[in-house]
Amino acid sequence: MIDILGLGGAPLGGNFVDLDYDQAAQLITAAKKAGVRYFDTAPWYGFGRSERVMGDLLRGTDYILSDKVGRLLRPGAVKNPMDFGMIDPLPFHVIYDYSYDGIMRAFDDNLQRVGLDRIDILLAHDIGTFQHGAENASHFKDLAEGGYRAMDELRSAGQVKAIGLGVNENQVCMDALGIGDWDVFLLAGRYTLLEQTSLSTLFPACRKASTTIICGGPFNSGILAGREAWNYAKAPPDVVDRVRAIVSVADEYSVHLAAAALQFPLGNDLVTSVIPGPRDKGELSQILGWFEVSIPNEFWSALKAKGLMNETAPVPLQKLDGA
Repeated sequence: MIDILGLGGAPLGGNFVDLDYDQAAQLITAAKKAGVRYFDTAPWYGFGRSERVMGDLLRGTDYILSDKVGRLLRPGAVKNPMDFGMIDPLPFHVIYDYSYDGIMRAFDDNLQRVGLDRIDILLAHDIGTFQHGAENASHFKDLAEGGYRAMDELRSAGQVKAIGLGVNENQVCMDALGIGDWDVFLLAGRYTLLEQTSLSTLFPACRKASTTIICGGPFNSGILAGREAWNYAKAPPDVVDRVRAIVSVADEYSVHLAAAALQFPLGNDLVTSVIPGPRDKGELSQILGWFEVSIPNEFWSALKAKGLMNETAPVPLQKLDGA
């Protein structure tokens, strides 16, 4: 159902990058021309900006779209958009609501903003302590007691094809498996070349539940693509040191770090898609090139031998001649 390489829509809303409507539209058009069919967006991305431009460019075409619920947009601009990591968002502010009524309202609102007749994959967005801290207990209770039922009803009625979570942490996915039947988790930053914390507990549980994984944030916010950001902030020294160690191995085997980071998650058959978020057409072109780079099997083995990768992590092995 899901194309292997998708387009993450956060930059299209001006999240952490100054990207206007025309630039966002050009990026989506370039992705479509390159054969990308899977697109991901959310109300959070520019308070509706990403949804609007994505809907405009996908309308009347063949696409797969995931959108998110859990946040309602209300009129009234925030005082300082950069407090939310946004440049020039639409004049709204967020109300969190994971209840039955909140999910249903959010779904209807999403359809209005994208201007499309369908959303394929519906994800409860940023549920978890990473986003909400102590308040998450109340939000998760709302999801368990009503929000999940709303999503399940939308799936059963054929209004969406799949439901899941779009989150940055493993534990809330484990918790969610206890309250319902989920098709997919869009997991950002937790299964990457830098971190494989999902392997020990979450992935086996997902496999048992027949829940697949979409890998978001394959570059861990940029640190694996030559930038300084990690988990949406400046990378701490221990993360920088680990990346440098991985780069050292990559240099030894003439492997581009970003190419390895982009391809690594797909070595695991539980991962159906990887969705980086390029900030312009140039970055998209780089990503398309990295996706096709041939990476020697010895590179992955060296990372494991040096303790820079979980020894049990499946890797995308290069086929040998005659194999």
